[in-house]
Order: sequence, then structure tokens, then C-alpha cells
Amino acid sequence: MVLADLGRKITSALRSLSNATVINEEVLNAMLKEICAALLESDVNIRLVKQLRENVKSVIDFDDMAGGLNKRRMIQSAVFKELIKLVDPGVKPYQPVKGRPNIIMFVGLQGSGKTTTCTKLAYHYMKKGWKSCLVCADTFRAGAYDQLKQNATKARIPFYGSYTEVDPVVIAQEGVDMFKAENFEFIVVDTSGRHKQEDSLFEEMLQVSNAVKPDNIIFVMDASIGQACEAQARAFKEKVDVGSVIITKLDGHAKGGGALSAVAATQSPVIFIGTGEHIDDLEPFKTKPFISKLLGLGDIEGLIDKVNELKLDDNEELIEKIKHGQFTLRDMYEQFTNIMKMGPFSQIMGMIPGFSQDFMTKGGEQESMARLKKLMTIMDSMNDSELDNQDGAKLFSKQTTRMARVARGAGVTEREVKELISQYTKFAAVVKKMGGIKGLFKGGDMTKNVNPTQMAKLNQQMARMMDPSVLQRMGGMGGLQNMMRQLQQGAGGLGNLMGMGGGGK
Repeated sequence: MVLADLGRKITSALRSLSNATVINEEVLNAMLKEICAALLESDVNIRLVKQLRENVKSVIDFDDMAGGLNKRRMIQSAVFKELIKLVDPGVKPYQPVKGRPNIIMFVGLQGSGKTTTCTKLAYHYMKKGWKSCLVCADTFRAGAYDQLKQNATKARIPFYGSYTEVDPVVIAQEGVDMFKAENFEFIVVDTSGRHKQEDSLFEEMLQVSNAVKPDNIIFVMDASIGQACEAQARAFKEKVDVGSVIITKLDGHAKGGGALSAVAATQSPVIFIGTGEHIDDLEPFKTKPFISKLLGLGDIEGLIDKVNELKLDDNEELIEKIKHGQFTLRDMYEQFTNIMKMGPFSQIMGMIPGFSQDFMTKGGEQESMARLKKLMTIMDSMNDSELDNQDGAKLFSKQTTRMARVARGAGVTEREVKELISQYTKFAAVVKKMGGIKGLFKGGDMTKNVNPTQMAKLNQQMARMMDPSVLQRMGGMGGLQNMMRQLQQGAGGLGNLMGMGGGGK
């Protein structure tokens, strides 16, 4: 059972509380039975599952519970806390320090995705503005250097390795020294792996570690082995000073829950999880947001962090326009540009309350990205007067020759241009509605600043824009309102919220 299935099953069990007319011991036991069965199916150790059940039951005492307490909320809160404890090792991981060399050494068994993950991590920090690089000290596996070289070149990350030197210690030392001299901040050293835990592997790891003196040793582990991760993590920790763990292949294996809980049991902090083959498919792992996303509750903090990472241009001009109900095709183009910068759609969707990370399949994600690119290609064929017109839709409807010209320039049909204009019209209508709402642009909690009736009308306008199946998946109009409420509270005012789409130019 992949993690998305686990999340659905636990959410379904928690939802049974809402369907029950009376919350009592029998209802609690039935819910816990469902949750425990789902965890066991995800290969979580039976000892840990039993502990979770006992801890929840010890907190919920129906005999001592004061009248007027919300039993449903108390039970849901207790389950949420225990699920967090299940994947939380209680140890803070190493935090790189900007402005000085941080040497990160990767270790792990062959086939765990170690070399690919090295590139992903270096790329992750490079996107954040760090001076990142890669050193290939894997001389055991044929093609290891070629693989790292290819990945690094594609990601435009500086790298070091050798086709002639066979001593991994020499390569590691030379590479680290070279990048230190060039003032690199994040130096990732890839080491040899083996098909199984061997003395020769551990000896080589120790030698490389002694030579480069890493600030953090990261153990890369394949999620498909489930709870067997515990024994593997302990074996590596006994031989080298493992500081943190990255678990790969969490996107498609049935034992992901078992892998995460097993690693936590060794007091090894998981810092990232691999969720796919692409270079962006590496997510920072934080226990509370992870469980929150797993249960479809979103991760507002993560979403806003993602927005802040974009280093968007100042949004004051766009916000000023929206205050007056103005929104041009160029503004929409900027929104699309920044959405694409935020990374895989599935990650972003998982951060929004009401959506789960599997909301968009891999095929659906690629299709949506391709559609977005096509819309931007159409707008690339428009001239400045069309992009900056305050009523672009009216301009195109009055002069249909414009539609034909743009279609020819973009290599699409006129119907596809019409669809873009239709999409723009819907966006512009929402912006016009937003411009008429007082208090929407103040800082702080929007729910306290804005007239509830006006906010409800805005939500209705947004609902009309949405695909009916998407709205239904969110829980209908009520689900949309709940999502908007959480986004408003989390973003701290529209100035921050609008950053999700970027600034106009």
C-alpha cells in the first residue's frame, strides 16, 4: 500500500467518527482497528502499531471526560499526535551554514538511488542560492562517474571525478580540496555502495570519512524494504557517524510507512524523501507537515515557504491593480510563470488543504504542465497592446482577425486561443470581485478583516471557475470555503497570498 493509500484509509477511519451518532468506547475501538490495520498493511512494525493504539486509548478516557468536551476533536487530535510520534525520531538534523564549506558525504547500499539523490540534494540547495557541487568517489560501480557526470551536467552543477584514479580516498580528498579553494558552500561526496553490508564497504566509508571530515553523513535508503530499514540503519550507524537519512522511492512502494517509522525508531532524522525520478522529486521531510499532508489537511507553512523561495519581484504593483479590479493577460502570464517555478504540481496540491498529494497522477501532472506551457506559447504570440489591455477579452471579441493571427503565430487552432481568452475572462471576473471587497488587502487574518457575505460571494465565483469533479473532490462548496479560510489565515494577508501567483510587470 503506497503512502497515498495509507492516508486515505486513516482519513476514512477518522471520518467514521463524524458518522457516529454517539462517540463511545465501541466507536473508538472500531476506528483504531481500521487505523492499525492500515499501518500494518504499510509494513509498520507491530510493536509500534500496538504502542500507538495503547497511547491513544490512554489519552481518551470516556469515564473521566468532562461534559461539553468535543470527543471527536480530542480523538482526532490524539491520533494525529501519535502518527507524528511514529515518524519523529526526536533528534534535530544537521543544518548547513551558508558562507562556509559544508561537506556532505553520502553512504548506502547499491541500488538505493544514492547517486541520483546526491544530484537532487545539490540541485535543491543550488536553487536556494547556495554554491553547490558534486564529488564522485564511487570507484566500485562501473558507470558511477558517468551517471553522476550526466546528472550534474544536466542540472548545471559543477562536479569532480576521475576515470584513471582507482583510490576513492584520493578522489574524495582532491575534489573536496579543489571546491573548498573555490569557496563552494555545499560539497556533496558520493561514495561506493555494495549489494549487501560488507566489511570492505564499511572500511572504505571510514577511510573516505577520515580524509574529508564531513559535516554530515547522509545514509540513503530504499523505501521498498519497509521495516527492514531499521536493521540496515542501525548497522550503518554502528560503523560510521550517520547524521541523517534520505528515504528514496516513496512514491510507488507499499512499505513506505514501515520504512519511515523504522528509521525513526533508530533516532536517525529523515531530512528528505524521494518521490520520483525527476530532479525536483525530492521533498524536505518535516514530521507534522508530512502527517498533515498524508491526511489531506495540507501544509500551509510549506506552501508559503515554496512561494518565498521564488524570490518574486515586488507584488505591490499587482496588488494595486487588483484593488481596482484590474487584471491583464500579461498579469496572467506572470501568474503562470511563477506557478511553473514552484515545482511539481503534485507537491503543491498536497500542500493545499482538501487535496492529497496523489490528487494529480503523474500523467495528469505532465498533461497539466503541457497545457500551461501551451497557454503561455499562445500569449507569447500576442503583442504588447493585447497583453496590456485592461479588457483583453473584449479586444479579441471585437477584432476576430487578432485571434487568427495569434493562432498562426503560436501554431495552434483559433479554438485554443478562444479557450485561453475564456480562462482569462474567468480570472479577470474573480479579480474584479476581489477589488470590491474591503479589508482584503490588510495584513493579518483576512477572516477578521473581510465581510463574510462578500467573502462567500468570492468563493462562489471561484467555485464557478473550477472543474466540477475537482470541487467535488474537495468536499463541495464547504470544502472550498474551508480551504480558503486556512489559506487566508496561513498567508497573513493578501500581500503574501498573491505572491503565490507573482507580480505583474
